[in-house]
Amino acid sequence: MPYFVNFVFIKMQLNYMDTEIKLKGDRVIEQIPSIKDKALRINLNENIYGTFAEIGAGQETVRHFFRTGGSSGTIAKAMSAYDKDFSDSIYGIEEDGRYVTESRLKKMLAHEVNLIEARLNRDKHPHKMFFSYANTVATIDFAKQFKGHGWVGIRYQLDPNQDYNEIILHIRFKEMDARLQQETLGILGVNLIYGAYYKYNDPKRLLRYLYDHLDKDQLEIDTINFSGPLFTDVDNRLMSLQLVKNGMTDAVMFNPDGHNILPASILYKKNILALRGSFRPVTKVNIDMYKKSYKMFIEENKVEEENTLVIFEITLSNLRSEGEIDERDFMDRAELLCSLGHTVMISNFQEYYKVVEYFSNYTKARMGLAMGVNNLVDIFDEKYYRHLSGGILEAFGKLFYRDLKVFLYPMQDEDGTIINSENLKVHPRMKELYKFFKFNGKVIDIEEVDDKNLQIFSREVLKMINKGKAGWENMLPKGIAELIKKDHLFGYDENKILEEAN
Repeated sequence: MPYFVNFVFIKMQLNYMDTEIKLKGDRVIEQIPSIKDKALRINLNENIYGTFAEIGAGQETVRHFFRTGGSSGTIAKAMSAYDKDFSDSIYGIEEDGRYVTESRLKKMLAHEVNLIEARLNRDKHPHKMFFSYANTVATIDFAKQFKGHGWVGIRYQLDPNQDYNEIILHIRFKEMDARLQQETLGILGVNLIYGAYYKYNDPKRLLRYLYDHLDKDQLEIDTINFSGPLFTDVDNRLMSLQLVKNGMTDAVMFNPDGHNILPASILYKKNILALRGSFRPVTKVNIDMYKKSYKMFIEENKVEEENTLVIFEITLSNLRSEGEIDERDFMDRAELLCSLGHTVMISNFQEYYKVVEYFSNYTKARMGLAMGVNNLVDIFDEKYYRHLSGGILEAFGKLFYRDLKVFLYPMQDEDGTIINSENLKVHPRMKELYKFFKFNGKVIDIEEVDDKNLQIFSREVLKMINKGKAGWENMLPKGIAELIKKDHLFGYDENKILEEAN
C-alpha cells in the first residue's frame, strides 16, 4: 500500500508543478528532491539492485531506503561487520592494521560486487544494474578530541553489460555529536547513490548535489575520485579543484604523479617545508628557492630529512581570471610542478597563518616557509588582518606559535641593491614587531643565491611567452620550456614567434 500511495503522490506533485502559476519577476528556483523522494525514485526503478555495507556509524544510508517503501526491489543485502575479526575474515587484513582507510573501502566494494555477481544469475536478472554502496567510518570519540572521518563509495553500472563505475570520497565530520554525524552520513549516502545514477552526466554538479539537505559546517569532503567507463573524460584533479572552489574543503593535494592524495595521510607528523606562489610558470627562481631553503631546513634541529615533505602551494586567488577560476591555467601549473617531481597543494587560504594553522592540524613537528622579500613585507601589512579581532598580533600568534621558521629569498631592487632580512622595509608601526621575530631567529636569509636568478620574474616570463619574444626558455627549469611548447601552455604560439622575428 505505501508503495502505491507514494507513487501516486509523486505523480500528483509533478502534475501540480506543471500547472503552477508563474508571475513576471519570479526567479527560477531549483527544485531539490527530498531525501525520501530520492530514495523512493531509486526504489521504484526495477533495474537498480544492490547491496549496502556500512561500518562505524550504524546503517544510516540503507535506513532511508527501508523506510521510504518499495525497498525489496532495490536492496539485495544490507550488513555491518562491526567486529574487527568478522571484518577481517570477510574483507581481509590491512597491512597497516587500520579499518577506516581507502584500501578497506575498495576491498568492501569489490567483495560485495563479486558476491552479487556470483549469487545472482544474470539469466534470471538480465536487466538488473547492480551496485554496491559501502562506507567505513569513525565518528566522534567520547572525549570529543577527534571529530571523526570516513571513506564513502559506490561501485555501480548503468547497463548490465557495462563495466562498473566507481565514485569514492573521503569525509571529515564537523558536528560535535555522534548521532548527528550518523544522520549526516545517511543523507550523504543517499545523495551519492542518487547522484551516481541520475547526475553522472555532469560530475561538477554532482559534487554540489552531495550537499543537498546538508550544510558545509556539518561535513567536509576533502578527496574525491571518479573512475570507470562513465568517467573516462573526468580529470580528478579538476574535481578536486571544484571541492576547494565550492568551499567543500580548504585544501586538496596532488602527488608527483598528478593523482589526488588525502592531505591527512601525507602530512601526518611530517616536517613540512612550504613554498607559496603563482608558479605561472615555475621558474629557476622557484627551484633555487626550494633547493636552498630545503638544504637549510633539513640542517635544523628537530628536522629529519627522511620525514620531511616539501609542498608547492597555489592559493585559489592565484587561479582566478576576471573573477572566475581558469581551470586550464590551473592544469598547466599543476602539471608542470608535478613533472618536476613535486607535491602540489591547492588551498583557499589567503594568509600565510592559515596555511600554518592547517598544517598544524596534522603535525606538531617543525615547519618552514620559503618566500621572497615582497611576500614577507606583505605579511607585516596590517590591512590583511582587519577581519581578526586581535588584528595582526592574533595572526602572528597563529603563524609563529608553532615551531616555524621563514627562509627568505633576497630581491634585487631597481638600483641593483640586494634586499634581504637586514635591510628590507616594513611599515614604521611594524618595525619593532619585525625586529622581534628577526632577533629570535624566526626569519633566516637564504644565502649563496645566483645573482642571475634575481633578474627573473614570472610575470615577465609570462609576457614573453604570450607575445612570442625569444629568450624565456633559459629562465625556466630544465624540461619545462619543452612542455610549454609541446602543449601550447600559457598562450604559447609558434606563429607569434615568427611574427616577432619578421
